[in-house]
Amino acid sequence: MKNLTTYLMFDGKCEEAFNFYKSVFGGDFISLERYKHMPPSEKESPEIPDEHGDRIMHISLKISDEIIIMGSDTAGKWAENHNQGNNFSISIDTENKEEADKLFQELSKDGKVTMPQVNTFWGAYFGSVEDKFGVNWMVNLDTES
Repeated sequence: MKNLTTYLMFDGKCEEAFNFYKSVFGGDFISLERYKHMPPSEKESPEIPDEHGDRIMHISLKISDEIIIMGSDTAGKWAENHNQGNNFSISIDTENKEEADKLFQELSKDGKVTMPQVNTFWGAYFGSVEDKFGVNWMVNLDTES
């Protein structure tokens, strides 16, 4: 396993929150992508409404060489399940596909898959799951470097 990262989710306040975190911790944004930048074919799957286009799809704030926090806004059907208290995930970056598959399968036992593992348009093999204890996990393998 490469690392574990906290991934925070918001309902339209991600950009405001991350600008605040940057003012507190310092650092630099190493990525900032909005839903309106998704390929059209990807927008149809989760049905992202046009009014959510400016919401943050993904943001990373590098605070130090060891610490990165990531986040996004919920949008479309994903926003229906957003509640304060369940608005974070633990993101696991894996070394290889076998490790990603193993961790995903183990975390899924008696849990709920929220996004099956797939090769994504952003260059990762990715899936998410809520484990049997209600903890949200993201399992990621970068396929483009």
